[in-house]
Amino acid sequence: MIGFKGFDKDLKCRDMQFEVGGTYKEKEAALCEKGFHFCENPLDCLEYYPLPDSRFAEIEAESVDDKTDLDTKRAAKKITVKAELSLGDFIKAAVKFVFEKTEKIETKNRSQLAASGDGSQLAASGDRSQLAASGYGSKLAASGYGSQLAASGDGSQLAASGDRSQLAASGDRSQLAASGDGSKLAASGYFSQLAASGYFSQLAASGYGSQLAASGDGSQLKVTGANSVAANIGINGIASGALGCWIVLAEWVTGKSGNWEIKCVKAAKVDGKKIKPGTYYKLKDGVFTESGSE
Repeated sequence: MIGFKGFDKDLKCRDMQFEVGGTYKEKEAALCEKGFHFCENPLDCLEYYPLPDSRFAEIEAESVDDKTDLDTKRAAKKITVKAELSLGDFIKAAVKFVFEKTEKIETKNRSQLAASGDGSQLAASGDRSQLAASGYGSKLAASGYGSQLAASGDGSQLAASGDRSQLAASGDRSQLAASGDGSKLAASGYFSQLAASGYFSQLAASGYGSQLAASGDGSQLKVTGANSVAANIGINGIASGALGCWIVLAEWVTGKSGNWEIKCVKAAKVDGKKIKPGTYYKLKDGVFTESGSE
């Protein structure tokens, strides 16, 4: 069985060190008790490992316990870590999973899909599709350019791989991810997680304890909820936060080989003195420098 597993930044899970290509065995497998745990749906991994500071891999599992959790979590006696996933790969895998599990998929351009039941799954591959769900724990995925995804239920999961897609969620603990260039992501619920790998993406979260991460060049991140974190490690990336939030930025320079190289990565708290609320910042010569107001 092919599945997906989350790890910390050192590729560890519960203090056990893993490596890509490695095979690992346990004598028993019991869900939430023994064995190696993984998820069939990549997005379900985010329930256990947050996007901003975790790593994810595709795994092959053998001798899998028949039991399943409320999500797609499983336990196995044996797993092989096949490949680590970039953010873009992770999102594409999530879109593929939802597409394959959705009973009815509309592939025509400009399709419109809507669901109100809890735990609904929606998927569209046509350009400029529109998906909406109001039920708790809904899962939405789109691969077409310019798609629009919206969910109001708590714990909803949204993923888009097309350029200039728009994702929005109002429920608590929602998870939004986009890999296309120029995508826009927004969440208002508490503890939401947003991630984008495409160039010039825009991410915004107003809920308490939200986490935003972007790796694409020229991306913009904005957090207004208390105790939220905006991490922008893309080239020429900027970030803004409300008072008490944290922003993380990377500074890139052109190396001797002509390629971009990271000069430094720094974090700062929006304290109202050195770092002002409602102001975008970039890193310049290792210093947080204002880059315009919101």
